[in-house]
Amino acid sequence: MSSSAGALAHHFANIHQQRTAARLGMWIFLLTEVMFFGGAIATYCIYRTLHPYVFEAAGRELSKPLGTLNTVVLITSSLTMALSVVAAHSGNRRRLLGWLAATMGLGLVFLGVKAIEWYTEYAHHRVPGLNFTPDELGPTAELFFACYFALTSLHALHMIIGLAVMGVLVRLAYQGRLGPERFIPVEVTGLYWHFVDIVWIFLFPLLYLL
Repeated sequence: MSSSAGALAHHFANIHQQRTAARLGMWIFLLTEVMFFGGAIATYCIYRTLHPYVFEAAGRELSKPLGTLNTVVLITSSLTMALSVVAAHSGNRRRLLGWLAATMGLGLVFLGVKAIEWYTEYAHHRVPGLNFTPDELGPTAELFFACYFALTSLHALHMIIGLAVMGVLVRLAYQGRLGPERFIPVEVTGLYWHFVDIVWIFLFPLLYLL
């Protein structure tokens, strides 16, 4: 472990205060994300209340098997992310690298499956503003798919950001700069990743099952 691994920033009194501030900062950030996604999901729920039959029929056009697969993938990635935090606390660099890589791999699987879903919707002319063609569901179905693409795209963007951050963590772990003295970067990234997973737990039933 390098001597700078647990370096104390000059504006903190001690390492405990620095770690507490990092955790608090992440929780405050996540609260702003809750409001952001909460507003987007609330908008979807309002439109669904106004057009229940069309939204229900349009939702049946989505692939439940692929949505279920992605749900399992994300739940598993939460487990591997939690194990990454445990490995960072214990100072096991090999396990830390392995669990981070596993989490990133599962995240990429999720995005790959989502890309397949998006391509399928494009092939069936269901992308609003690009190639949407009304079918027996009528033009109101375009509103459902607009909500679907907006919500899933925002979620995918947050996943990409999380994967980029984990890429930095992998580099730091490889350099031996993460461990018992410096585990907070892994811990707060884990909080972010769990939040992204929880958002999907809400989106999956709202879009695919109701």
